[in-house]
Amino acid sequence: MRLYSEPSQVSTWGIVPRALVLLLIPHWLLGQSPPVVVAHAAGIPITLGTGAAGNEWQAADSITAFRQREPNVGETASERTVVRVLRDAHAVFVWVRAYDSDMSKIRASEYRRDADLSGDDNIELLIDGFYDRRGAFVFGTNPKGAMWDAQLVDLDDLNANWNGVWDVAVTRDALGWSAVFRIPFATLRFRSGADRIGFNVRRFIRRKNEEDLWCSWGRAQGLYQLRNEGELQGLQGLTRSGQVELYPYALGRLVEPMHDSLGVRTGSEFAGGEGGLDVKAALSPTLTGDLTLNTDFAEVEADSQVINLTRVPFFFPEKRQFFLESSGLFDFATPGKDQAFYSRRIGLDASGAPVPMVAGGRIYGREGPWRVGLMDVRTGGADQANDAVLRVQHDLFDRSFIGAVGTLRARSGHGSEATGGLDLDLPLVVRGQNLEPHFWLMGTHTPGMPGTPLAWRLSADNPNDLFDNFISLYRIDPGFNPALGFAQRTGIWETTGHVDFQPRPHAFGIRQFDFVFPIPSWDIVANRTGSLGRAGDWQAASFQWQLFNGDRENGDHFELNVQRLMDGPSTPFAIFRDLTIRAGRYWWSRYEVQYFQSPGRTLTLGGLVNWGGFYGGRSADVQLSGTARAGGHATLGLALTRTAARLPVGGFTALLWSGRLEYNFNTRTSLLGFTQYTNDEQRMDFNLRFHWIPTVGDDVFLVWNSGYTTNPAAVNRFPSLASLSRQVNGAFEVKVVHRLAF
Repeated sequence: MRLYSEPSQVSTWGIVPRALVLLLIPHWLLGQSPPVVVAHAAGIPITLGTGAAGNEWQAADSITAFRQREPNVGETASERTVVRVLRDAHAVFVWVRAYDSDMSKIRASEYRRDADLSGDDNIELLIDGFYDRRGAFVFGTNPKGAMWDAQLVDLDDLNANWNGVWDVAVTRDALGWSAVFRIPFATLRFRSGADRIGFNVRRFIRRKNEEDLWCSWGRAQGLYQLRNEGELQGLQGLTRSGQVELYPYALGRLVEPMHDSLGVRTGSEFAGGEGGLDVKAALSPTLTGDLTLNTDFAEVEADSQVINLTRVPFFFPEKRQFFLESSGLFDFATPGKDQAFYSRRIGLDASGAPVPMVAGGRIYGREGPWRVGLMDVRTGGADQANDAVLRVQHDLFDRSFIGAVGTLRARSGHGSEATGGLDLDLPLVVRGQNLEPHFWLMGTHTPGMPGTPLAWRLSADNPNDLFDNFISLYRIDPGFNPALGFAQRTGIWETTGHVDFQPRPHAFGIRQFDFVFPIPSWDIVANRTGSLGRAGDWQAASFQWQLFNGDRENGDHFELNVQRLMDGPSTPFAIFRDLTIRAGRYWWSRYEVQYFQSPGRTLTLGGLVNWGGFYGGRSADVQLSGTARAGGHATLGLALTRTAARLPVGGFTALLWSGRLEYNFNTRTSLLGFTQYTNDEQRMDFNLRFHWIPTVGDDVFLVWNSGYTTNPAAVNRFPSLASLSRQVNGAFEVKVVHRLAF
């Protein structure tokens, strides 16, 4: 029997569309049914203390077929894992039994909520409530019961700062460890009348550097590749609309007198208090509404200091909780490089200091094939602005979308600044390999400037195990100014790309190499009126050859790189303090060696050395880091970055170091101390934060922030005792948040 007609009987026009459809439609529509587990309704109330010996758990549907993704793809997991699922009217319960043949080697070093669990044995659950293979929530824990969660948007946008309301209980015995998760339906997002959702489970065994999955265990797959997720059935009768959560807060604040870098007093102390309210409401089973009044972010950890030795602005990540939930939905263009919306433009000034947020609202979620996000925030103080952003996406095929974005910033007496854009994403799977073409286009309007400056990028990503390739082409017009966004450069052409060859020798303790040779990775920026093909038109360029890079079987990472760089500033710019690089064209070569140990070690060390030419002279960079973990309760981390440069215009030594001390009393109570010093700003900063979670959803924070000058010209500079009363800034704050659910 023939499966296809003879070539003479088939038109070329018909082959191409049908082939494209086969690449884009879900594999389960082609007759490949996903693995299924059923959540049976429990006949008795379930508590987190209920062990697997209970009759309800013993009768529950189970998963046992776990396969390795690392190190031996497709082979049966080296340690047995059993997963059982139950539900009641309010939540889904997942019991995971992680058997282990050597309990003495289980790694568990973290207690704190949202701590990085990659250095521990851990379990992650993935729940795709819409079951559209486009986004999911992830819930994780380790053998100490630390809670970690994240929100996955699209294919590779994982927001680990998202915090949901859920719980987990962990026990250990001679045969291994067990975790019982309780995930309330109110925390999830799902369609009305849904009786099944996407589901997957991943187990990581740290000492073996082994990753085991129920589904999606292929080399080009993984937990976050939702195209191959499993299915959780038995969820009839789910409902979410009408649920409302209130989060009122009370804040007390004591602010110390402020001084400049010479110790001269510039501000007075004051004490005060205030309150505010956050509201979260399920507008429908698929849409969520948020409202915030008199928003405060006292509990947010201070930004890490940086010394920027380039002439492009540095991108700081968002840390404020209101902007973090579903933040991936508002992403547009290239994060960290060119963005239509950058949430730090709201509620923070150019120096990172807070601007009062009077009120804000947000609606986000799904409505049929549409994904929508709408946000509007009113700020006060000297800003007095109204900032709004609208983001929509319409589903195409299996995982593709076409979308649009619009932002508007309106300030009294300054007119309105607007940004608009369109984007198209077409992720494909071609013969088991990932391929993702992507295109975006933006335009901006600024009062007093004629026309609509444009920016666009066309790219293709080919992220796979043996070869990882990428190429992109940008054009950004002069005057392009996304008022609520971020743009590194304007008036340019730019291309970036890399071709990585990543073989797996599994010899000499090497798990996988990452070679970029003989074609280097590249980033070339040319004048808007010039050509990327002519070096004389380049504003900046960087090339890197990765000669001997890879990961060891134990999780250690090593690199040996050669770099060729170019910069052509058209005007002088300050590089460090009052040292200025002259306009001109500079080419130089550099060499780099680095080695970082696995985070699974009790003591983790890492180092990087980079040396060579630098703006007509020479420089050497050293980065050192170390983290010590003591039984999971205490963690000490130190990091040092030092650059010594000798240039025709003078020399300098830039120094930045930071220390982090963390003590976790249990999984709901932690004390975190963070200090950092930079000789560029000539100051020492301290941040001390105590966090207690009385019950999931409630929070108590005690926060102390203080900064001191190290300026040699100051009479009383740190670390003298007199400097402690002449702080650059300082405040002690107490914040209490309580959750009310209806």
